[in-house]
Amino acid sequence: MDLAGWIDVQAAFAPAKTALACPGRRWTYADLAREIARVASALAGAGVTRGDRVAHLGYNGAEQIALLFACARLGAMFVPLSWRLAAAEHQALLADCRPRVLVAADPFVAPVDALPEAGTATRVALGAPRAGWLPWERFAAAGGPAVAPLDDAADAPVLLCYTSGSTGAPKGVVHAQDALLYNAVNSAHMHDLCSADVVLTTLPLFHVGGLNIQTLPALHAGATVVLHPRFDPAEAVEAIVREGVTLTVLVPAQLELLAREPGWATADLSRLRAIATGSTIIDAGFVRRNLHRGVPLLQVYGATETAPIAAYQRAVDAAAHPGSIGKAALHCELRVVDEAGRDAPPGASGELWVRGRNVMKGYWNRARETAEALAGGWYRSGDIAHADADGWLYVDGRRRDVIISGGENVYPAEIENVLGQCPDIAEVAVVGRPDERWGEAVVAVIVPASGRALSRDAVCALLEGRVARYKHPRDVVIADALPRTALGKVKREELRRMAARDPLARPA
Repeated sequence: MDLAGWIDVQAAFAPAKTALACPGRRWTYADLAREIARVASALAGAGVTRGDRVAHLGYNGAEQIALLFACARLGAMFVPLSWRLAAAEHQALLADCRPRVLVAADPFVAPVDALPEAGTATRVALGAPRAGWLPWERFAAAGGPAVAPLDDAADAPVLLCYTSGSTGAPKGVVHAQDALLYNAVNSAHMHDLCSADVVLTTLPLFHVGGLNIQTLPALHAGATVVLHPRFDPAEAVEAIVREGVTLTVLVPAQLELLAREPGWATADLSRLRAIATGSTIIDAGFVRRNLHRGVPLLQVYGATETAPIAAYQRAVDAAAHPGSIGKAALHCELRVVDEAGRDAPPGASGELWVRGRNVMKGYWNRARETAEALAGGWYRSGDIAHADADGWLYVDGRRRDVIISGGENVYPAEIENVLGQCPDIAEVAVVGRPDERWGEAVVAVIVPASGRALSRDAVCALLEGRVARYKHPRDVVIADALPRTALGKVKREELRRMAARDPLARPA
C-alpha cells in the first residue's frame, strides 16, 4: 500500500470525520481522499512519473498534504521548500532538485518567478492569477484518468526535505514511504496517539518536525489535524480551547511565547494531554519552567535524516526525567559510541548512532556524504550523548560544538543544563573562544531573568562541585537574548561572535 492508502482506508471507515481543519474550510477524510486522487491525476497529466520531484513553496495548507499523498501514489517525491529562505537560496534548492512541478503561494510567486530554475517546471500558483502560472484550481481539475495505487511502494522515495544547513550548505534528505510509515508508528507509541485525538499543527510543514512528529501520524491514525498557516500564540490558545486539542508540538521559542500569552493562564486545557518539544537541546531548568498548568512536556529527539523520531519521552516518564531525550523509539536502535567505535558505558559520552526503517535512504545527489553518514548501516548523528544507569539518554552537544580547553573536551550542554536551573538565568548558551594558553576558553552567554544581575564569579559558583573546574567559564557575556533560528535553535556562529567580545554584547 502506498501512503495515500492511509487516507483511502480512513475514508472508508469514517468518511464524514474531519481530517483537516484549516482556516475557512474543514476537510473530511472523504474530501481529502478525493482531493488526493484529483491532484495525483493532475500531476500525472503534467508528466510527473516515478522519481520526479514536485516542489511546494508557501504557508501550511491542505494543498501540501494533498501533494505529498499524491506524490506517494505516483512514486514521485514531494519537496517542501522553506518560505523563510531568500530568493538566492530558493534558486540553489530548485537547481539541486529540479522539480517537474512547482507550486507556489502568495506572496512567494513573485520572488521565485524570475529564477531560471522556476521556468523549467510546470508552475502552479495558489492565490491570485499570475502571468505564466497555472491557477491551482485549473491545474487540479485538468487531470485525466484516476491513478492506480502504487505497487512496491515501501522503498519508493516520497519526501525530499532539505536540512537547515546548521552544519554547512543544506542537503536534500531522501525518505522512502516506509520511513514515514515507521515514523508514524513511533509517534503513536510516543503520544499514545489514536483516532480520538485532535492535533494542533503550527510548525511549518517544510520541516520534518512540523510534518512528521504529529501531523502525518495523526492522519495515519484517523485523528483530526487542526492546521494553522503560521504560529500565532493567541490563535493557538483559542484553537486549543475551541477544537479540544489533545496534542501539539511546540519548539522552545513557541513555548516561551505561549507562556506569555494572556489567555494561556486561564485557558481550558482539560483535553490537552501533552506537548511535544525538540529541535534543540533542552535543559532541565527550561522543562521545569514550562511544566506549569500541569501539561506534560515530552522531549523528542531526531533529525531530518531520521524522519525525525528516533528517541522520546512518554507522558508517564517526562516529569521524572527532565532534560532527558528519553529512550530509543519503538522501531529504532540507538548506540552511544566512543572514539574507538565501542559502545560507551553508562555515564560516558559518545556519538549517538541511529538505525531503523525511519532513517533516510541518503542525501540527494551526494553519494560521498551519504556513505559517511550511513557507514555500517547506522546514521551517525554528530550529537554527543550519554545514558544513565537506567538507560535514559541525555544529549551533551554537537560533536562540532565541543570545546577543547587545555586538551580536555568540554560539552556545552553539560554546563548549560546546570546553569539553566538557576532562577536568575532566563537563557544560557556556552561556546568556545580562541585562547593562546588553553586553545579555547569556555564562555557563557547569559540572558538574566528580569531584574537580576550576574557576574562571572556568581555564575561559576553555581557550577562549583557540580562540574570540573576546567569546564567553568573563563568569561561571561550578558545579552538581551540568545540568537535563535525560527525553530528555536541557537545560532552558534553568532554566539561565537558575541563571545569574542562583539561590540553589541555586554561583558560581565
